Amino acid sequence: MEITKSAQWGRSGRWRAGLAVAGVAAIGTASLLGPGTAEAVGAGGGDARSRLQRDADAVRDTGATGLTVLARDAAGRETQARSGTASLKEGGRVPFDAYYRIGSDTKTFTAVAALQLVGEGTLSLDDTVEQWLPGLVAGNGNDGSRITLRNLLQHTSGLANYTDIAFEDPAELTPERFHAQRFRSRTPEEQVAVAMERAPGWLPDADDPGAETQWAYSNTNYVLVGMVIEKATGNSWAQEVHDRIIEPLGLRRTLIPDTSPYVPMPTAAGYTQFPGRDDLTDTTLAVGGGADGGIISTTRDMNTFLRALMGGRLLPPEQLEQMRTTVPAPGYATDGRTRYGLGLAWRPAEGCGGGIWYHGGTSFGTASETAVTSDGRVSAAAAVFTTRFGDEKRFLDQAEAAVRLLDRAVCGDRKRG
Repeated sequence: MEITKSAQWGRSGRWRAGLAVAGVAAIGTASLLGPGTAEAVGAGGGDARSRLQRDADAVRDTGATGLTVLARDAAGRETQARSGTASLKEGGRVPFDAYYRIGSDTKTFTAVAALQLVGEGTLSLDDTVEQWLPGLVAGNGNDGSRITLRNLLQHTSGLANYTDIAFEDPAELTPERFHAQRFRSRTPEEQVAVAMERAPGWLPDADDPGAETQWAYSNTNYVLVGMVIEKATGNSWAQEVHDRIIEPLGLRRTLIPDTSPYVPMPTAAGYTQFPGRDDLTDTTLAVGGGADGGIISTTRDMNTFLRALMGGRLLPPEQLEQMRTTVPAPGYATDGRTRYGLGLAWRPAEGCGGGIWYHGGTSFGTASETAVTSDGRVSAAAAVFTTRFGDEKRFLDQAEAAVRLLDRAVCGDRKRG
């Protein structure tokens, strides 16, 4: 699941919490970053390695405990960098091939599975929630007959975000509550029921498709997409994503852990700064989300997935074009120019033909960042093992440094040809 930001929580509307909040003993940062914790490798040129390392170190210098990043250029050459420490308690380097929770980058996988079903004629973007899940979206002004699959995929449904309701009071975001609830999970039906406690922000107008689109990020949308996939196929959304994307692309380090709280080794410890605190809490062990944010992957697999998607290997041309048809996404990023398609976002980026495609996701202890060019030839993915809730400046500093890291990794290679 995912918690969208309130104003003080930074640039993105998609920072994700892997469960109802909780925590472990707080760990100080006095031992953060000893010598020899930064390293760049790869087949790319020395300039590319040096630039990637400098930019990775800049993310670390904002206070991130550790990170790993992999960029792949138009010739398929990989350059990797890592910085910081794998554990504030035990030290060590962040593994280049670390597993990590990708948070709401999961939404892109879920959207691809849904759009494949659209291309096959099993689903239509004009199908309503009520058609597939009768009676589920109702009450307090909610009306599933007014909400289409396109609305869900594009966050134009108006539905309340169940994670915003679960954590409406920032004071509830505490290490103690995290620790108490880190093994608990809710069913999709329970998550939707939480959202139904609130009136929608608006109701889509199916009779006026030309009307100005309203947009607001809501994890509830993708919980419902996962449920529609299951109803349409008879299989879990996880099986459909595995059979349609993970297995065909050979993503051997991408998995859907369901209710398991464990991240496979190798990995790095993930740390969270909770509101009102300056210290960091180890939040590595936690139940993840579902169709809205439940996948674990690596930077190499994420590069492979993004390049295959934008290169046309996962969707027919019509569905890929639908995925890349965007609407303004106010609040999704601080630049005010980011646009959202169907499980995929676009942001302006100098040197990349005007912009790059991405999504990103934030969980307790990990921020996933991605970027890929429109033709899928140049890409990058990073995992930053620190998240900060309630500390706007440090959240923004880290997030903006991570965006610069990805943009320069992708658009720098793009400029060279």
